[in-house]
Amino acid sequence: MHSVNLVCHEFVVAVSFVACIAGLLLLCDRKQEKNEWEETERILLRMSFTYWLVYCVAFSIEKVILPEWSAVVMSLRITTALSYLLTFSCILSLPLHKFAVHEVEE
Repeated sequence: MHSVNLVCHEFVVAVSFVACIAGLLLLCDRKQEKNEWEETERILLRMSFTYWLVYCVAFSIEKVILPEWSAVVMSLRITTALSYLLTFSCILSLPLHKFAVHEVEE
């Protein structure tokens, strides 16, 4: 059962890797935002996709590297943990930013 969950997680990570690339491509709009608040929101979304992309890459490399390379595996685990937390903080910042913009407008 554990191996089924691991394969499922690896599949979700692979799909989310492709989704992150698509999201970053969609956010690479060449036009400049007229509103500072919209630009901040766009930057937060880019950061979220980028941090999750780092998580996906580090997770994938961790699965490929041999377990004998403990220093590399440990640094990859730290990278995955930090990128996971940074992604979470960016996603949490999006509604907080919207709330702050809404409060300023009123």
